[in-house]
Amino acid sequence: MTNLLPESFSNLNAEDKKSLLTFNRGIEREALRVTPGGKLADTPHPETFGSKLTHPLVTTDFSEAQLELITPVFPSAEGALQKLDEVHRYVYSGVGDEILWSASMPCMLDEDASIPLAFFGDSNLGRLKTTYRSGLGHRYGRGMQTICAVHYNFSLSDEFWSWLKDAEGVSENLKDFTTRRYFDLMRNFRRYSWMLTYLFGASPAVCKSFVKDKAHTLEDFDEGTLYLPYATSLRSGNLGYQSDTQADQMNICYNTLDNYVSSLASAICAPHDAYEAINAWGEYPQVNANLLQSEAEFYSSIRAKRVPSAGENFLGSLLEHGVQYIEVRLLDVNPYLPLGIDESEIRFLDTFLLYCLMTPSPEHDQQSCDDVRTNSMAVVHNGRSPDLTLIDQGTERPMQAWAAEILDEISPWAELLGSELSDPGFIESFNLQVERVRDPAKTPSGQILGDLKSEGVPFFRFAMNQALAHRESFNSRPLDEQTVARYAEIAADSVAGQNDIEAKEQISFDEYLAGINASYQPLV
Repeated sequence: MTNLLPESFSNLNAEDKKSLLTFNRGIEREALRVTPGGKLADTPHPETFGSKLTHPLVTTDFSEAQLELITPVFPSAEGALQKLDEVHRYVYSGVGDEILWSASMPCMLDEDASIPLAFFGDSNLGRLKTTYRSGLGHRYGRGMQTICAVHYNFSLSDEFWSWLKDAEGVSENLKDFTTRRYFDLMRNFRRYSWMLTYLFGASPAVCKSFVKDKAHTLEDFDEGTLYLPYATSLRSGNLGYQSDTQADQMNICYNTLDNYVSSLASAICAPHDAYEAINAWGEYPQVNANLLQSEAEFYSSIRAKRVPSAGENFLGSLLEHGVQYIEVRLLDVNPYLPLGIDESEIRFLDTFLLYCLMTPSPEHDQQSCDDVRTNSMAVVHNGRSPDLTLIDQGTERPMQAWAAEILDEISPWAELLGSELSDPGFIESFNLQVERVRDPAKTPSGQILGDLKSEGVPFFRFAMNQALAHRESFNSRPLDEQTVARYAEIAADSVAGQNDIEAKEQISFDEYLAGINASYQPLV
């Protein structure tokens, strides 16, 4: 690729520059429903929200008590956040006295069996979703699945890709060019993802009820809290969304689309002895006994995505039609923020992703992949340590010095976005990240531990206090009657959609499941 700099945009007129630099984004925020006492709710998904199988804005993730709030695609951060705020206000109108938990690491949990799986109805698709969640529970424990996150979906316009293709002077078709360059972006993202974990990690501590009898290396903070002194995101560490099986036996390749799809399909089709035993644990305990039940089980900081047609195999669709957008998956829910994310974070994410796209991105070899994991885990557990070193292409480097160097390279892109979009928020957010690198106490993880100490409260009470404050903020701004009526119509349409799916069922679940698993074989 050509190393295009911000100056590459200089020969465009102001309107074209603004158009090219207007990105598409959507947000998915997960949140546990908890009782006023701070325990995981045991109530079903509220009927007022309609069908979780087909509702476009409100569904569930792993557990019946784990909401997932989704925005459509917006060309502005403000639009996405305004919609997410509206969905939160709608949800609060339907959950009674329950509260949306404010943090990634969960509330007080009882034994695993008490955590209810999400139920999606009796259609084959609904049963597939519940069976998949059953498999996750058996493989990793249900407690781990209650950890919540913010997922950020990002894409650039066709107009941008056409301009970039011309600027780089390449002859391949636009679909292949776009896909190839998205993979360039993702490789750089993975290489530098440790920096986002440092800047936005917000889970340095956890309630002891989450750990229970699990082996761990955490330290006592107080009688109800475990932590690590320099941790940034325990959610992303070995107590959270990490899989030793995946790390040891899989190597998903981000060098090309073909490699990515074939390596994922191979994992979905590869039997795993440790998971074979699960098949004896009742009827349909998992989708299959392979390394992955589906591509959704692949735990990664970033994924290639597109929206497949109904009934179409996702990986097959991706291979045929190319990458449509990317999904950033390493973001903690920030307990200080009512939505778990804000404009400042989005501004820097956009800048960072543009930098990753426009910076040379060498293909990964095994050493590169190993370094990604080593650096990630180092920052997860010790990111705020002044002595932390990371591995940069075989060389040890002080983390703070490397982060400062990357920020120097990102700076012109922040200035470009700020000036061409007439939005000082890009520069303000960039400057905040510079301060966080200079002073680890200003990171969300540093602030959380500082507040736990100064307020003399355990993690549970801190997160509960934040959740109560957020609930008050949402409830103080009820939706108007017209918006309430619109959401009621969406809920009714979702129920009708689920009924329609169930009415069209023609094959047994055994046949359906066999067909789902067989659809990956041609992709290996």
